[in-house]
Amino acid sequence: MEAGCVTGNRTNGFVDGVSGEWFTKFDLSSPAVSRGLPITQVICRMELQDLLVNAVGLDIVRNNSEVVDFIEEPSKVTVILEDGQQYHGDVLVGADGIWSKVRTKLFGRREANYSNYTCYSGITKLVPPYIDSVGYRVFLGLNQYFAALDIGNGNMQWFAFHKQPPMGTDPPGGKKMLLEEKFGKWCDEVVALIQETPESMILQREIYDRDMIYSWGIGRVALLGDAAHPLQPNLGQGGCMAIEDCYQLIHELDQVPKTGSDAQISDAIRLALRQYAKKRIRRVGIVHAATRMASKMLAMYQPRIQLKTGPLAHLSALHITYLAFRMGQAFLQYLLPEFMTWMIAGHG
Repeated sequence: MEAGCVTGNRTNGFVDGVSGEWFTKFDLSSPAVSRGLPITQVICRMELQDLLVNAVGLDIVRNNSEVVDFIEEPSKVTVILEDGQQYHGDVLVGADGIWSKVRTKLFGRREANYSNYTCYSGITKLVPPYIDSVGYRVFLGLNQYFAALDIGNGNMQWFAFHKQPPMGTDPPGGKKMLLEEKFGKWCDEVVALIQETPESMILQREIYDRDMIYSWGIGRVALLGDAAHPLQPNLGQGGCMAIEDCYQLIHELDQVPKTGSDAQISDAIRLALRQYAKKRIRRVGIVHAATRMASKMLAMYQPRIQLKTGPLAHLSALHITYLAFRMGQAFLQYLLPEFMTWMIAGHG
């Protein structure tokens, strides 16, 4: 708790990217308090990883050990690393991300879906004047949007989403110059965050996801997190859903009896892994669909709609665009806050 900060008791929501005026706000406090849950806590992912690694022990964690294959036997699973080393265990949990080798071995190779968006992210040492009143804020624009949040200890993190084909390489002049060009006419809060971030602290990645699958494992092998259900990051729920997966998985494995025949224990392990997936798929499926919808709706936002007279074909196109915008506006103002309340309430 000390490594992060509480943001749920501040103002959170969507604003116009150019004017900075609030478009809609989320109540991130009441849904948690009413259920006896902690108010939304934000922590830098790197800080969280360090805390978890130190808690588990460096003698257990092995970096630079990519899994390339595994072999399942009646009483164990053998995992094979890139350097040829092999390890045995009761269960293999494939938590190796969107490009999971474990998933490929289980279900075959399938291409990921490109979202048409690239995400630039940065962390900067900046304490803005609104730090005590604003927590998580998304700045909306046409075909691009910008999210900023306090992550504690004098650090602000931001994400800039921009519609473009996959790049593969850094833009000429660097990532910061490109962002200053794309967002240079936006409100002061956005411009200041970009300007105060060193080039070396700006990362870029193309945004991919995959279609939902409704089987997360076979036998003693199960998938977890992005390996099972890669999400677009526009709702900030990828890591959160993975942590919820972990909680459910541990709960199910704790039900496996400690004594009995090898066959009985093997059957109990397989049942536990199937139960884990069964209890998670519905909630994750809803969040998965919402991230795809939010991506389209967020980037459809236009501060002003100008309907012009012209040929009937043009009027028809404008009418369709206007209807789509109104649907997106309704989603952002009314449906998404309700969805956020459901999501924050946690997995029962």
